[in-house]
Amino acid sequence: MGTILIVDDEANLRRLLRMVLQEEGHRVVEAASVAEARQRLADEAPDLVITDQRLGDGEGLEVMAAARQGEDVVPVVFLTAYATVELAVAAMRRGAFDVIPKPFDPEGVKAAVHRALDHGGLLKENRRLRRQAGHPEGLRGLIGLSSAMVQLRDTVQRVAPTQATVLITGETGTGKELVARALHALSPRAPKPFVVVNCAAMPETLLESELFGHERGAYTGADRAREGLFEAAHGGTLFLDEAGEMPPTLQAKLLRVLMDGMVQRVGSRIPRHVDVRLIAATHRDLPARVREGSFREDLYFRLAVVPIQVPPLREHLEDLPELCSLFLEHAIRDMGLPQRSLAPGAIARLQAYQFPGNIRELRNLIERACILAQGSCIGPADFPLESILGSASPHTLEAFAEALPLPTNLPSLIAALEEHLMDRALVQSQGVQAEAARRLGISRSDLHYRLKRRGVQESKRSFET
Repeated sequence: MGTILIVDDEANLRRLLRMVLQEEGHRVVEAASVAEARQRLADEAPDLVITDQRLGDGEGLEVMAAARQGEDVVPVVFLTAYATVELAVAAMRRGAFDVIPKPFDPEGVKAAVHRALDHGGLLKENRRLRRQAGHPEGLRGLIGLSSAMVQLRDTVQRVAPTQATVLITGETGTGKELVARALHALSPRAPKPFVVVNCAAMPETLLESELFGHERGAYTGADRAREGLFEAAHGGTLFLDEAGEMPPTLQAKLLRVLMDGMVQRVGSRIPRHVDVRLIAATHRDLPARVREGSFREDLYFRLAVVPIQVPPLREHLEDLPELCSLFLEHAIRDMGLPQRSLAPGAIARLQAYQFPGNIRELRNLIERACILAQGSCIGPADFPLESILGSASPHTLEAFAEALPLPTNLPSLIAALEEHLMDRALVQSQGVQAEAARRLGISRSDLHYRLKRRGVQESKRSFET
């Protein structure tokens, strides 16, 4: 049982809800407006808020923002006649627990309340354990005893309590978002929102509206005003993933926010103050992009107040056994699979691999092996790494391409790569061109032509290894 705050400007609806909830043994308090809801939140410390979206003096989103202030974040359920998909997505993104349409089904309300109270209880217990343990869980995703990971955790712990803007760099799949979440979890802003936006996943116009919000009528389809993610993250942290993909026009607006802490919604002339810590991440070489003119130099220096480089997995392969154990445990639990174990030979096989897709690729490999393995023990044969390399996966090609400097001489690069691969194939086949051609996936005549073009004689059969 718990204390539940009902916020709605219709007295009859509040009365009906109160009757339903009191039958379940809950204590109910009421508010008819946003202002009254704020007062009830301060006076009553409810365990759950049920609020209408449209209120006489504002919106339910304002009630939710008030409920999310302070150390104990209160779960919020929206009860509204405007239960559209758009509202549900917007509310969930900003932290709502559930959305229930009017007219409401009493049994549906009871079930939603039960789930929300259970969720709130878990959050409180989690915060209690975190306080007792000195907030260690913020680092639990950054696994490993290698010097690279020890140094990364040390940097995160030193930077997290500050208000400094952080730029996290590293290859795709290294866990840059885990670092961002650790910085938030170990900071004084931990009780407030952690909001994520992927700058590469949206077109420019949509990204601008998502970040800064818009006013009603700002563009076709904008039928109501909407706060942006900067406002949604007020008091907390905004994580800009793939910040290197941000269009130049938005780079200028972002720079303005970093300089004066003010955002301006699309279609509005009124600036709004936001208190947000910004963390950005990219797998791109931003200094190179600055030199190319595709990224603003002043914005780069504003973002990189504290740069944090996340190491690729190939630089701390000694952590691989611990990572494998964790991913195996998660795969078994999340997919309901029977217990499995990793043979020592399987670990050794993985440690001989370079992981162009980094930790994300390792997790995928473990999950695949866990699903497809014939027995309870996962062996080396369950990791067909040669076929992964031979298929030229997107991760492999992307990692290879990202490691190349730009500008580059593409014809010379292709010629050098061809020469290197042909020499490897000839060494592995002991100079037998038919076998070397098979390994390269080309015909013998094609290989002969390419070797002749390089001045290599067909009679040359032996190569030094």
